[in-house]
Amino acid sequence: MSIDHFLAVRGATRRTRPWSQSTAWGAVAILTGVDAVWMGTTQRSRLKAALRSVTAVEFLARARERAQVKQFAGHSAATWRVRDVLVDTAAVGMSLGLAQSARVDGYIDAEELVELVRYYGLVPDDEGQFTIRATTFPIGTVRELAQSGVVLAGLDLAESLDTRERRVGLDALSEALGRHRG
Repeated sequence: MSIDHFLAVRGATRRTRPWSQSTAWGAVAILTGVDAVWMGTTQRSRLKAALRSVTAVEFLARARERAQVKQFAGHSAATWRVRDVLVDTAAVGMSLGLAQSARVDGYIDAEELVELVRYYGLVPDDEGQFTIRATTFPIGTVRELAQSGVVLAGLDLAESLDTRERRVGLDALSEALGRHRG
C-alpha cells in the first residue's frame, strides 16, 4: 500500500481504531438495509447507534479492516475474466455517475487470491489497473451486500486516490449515513 493510499483510507490527522472485519461488514449491511445476522442483537444495536454519529470519513477509516487491498498490473485481456471472478463493485460506481473504466476493483475470498494472481499472471504494482480486495468474510454475503446498494461501492471509491472517485464515494457514504440518521 502506498503512503498516499494509506493516508486516504486512514486519514492524515488522527488515529481511528478500525472495527473488526465482522463489525465493518455489519455496518455495510446496516447502511445497505440487509440484516447482519452474523452479529448479536446487542452488537447490532450498538453499531446502529454508533453509525448515527459517524461521518463518511470516519466510517471509511473504521471499515478499513473489511478486506486486505492489493494492487496488481496485468494484461488487458485479463480484465473481463478477472472481473467475472471477483465480486465487482465497479458497475455500481457507474450508477453513481462515473464513466466506465478499464480498472478492475472487486472482492475475492482470501484463500483464492494466490491462485487468481498466478492464473492471470498479475504482478504487484501500486499503480496497476487491478484492485483486489481479499477477505475472509463469507464471499456470498459480500456479493449480496455489493448487489443491495451503493454503500460498498462508495467505500471502495472513497479509498481511491482519484479526487473525483473519492468525492463520489464519500458523497454516497454521507447520503447512506444521512438516511440512517433520518
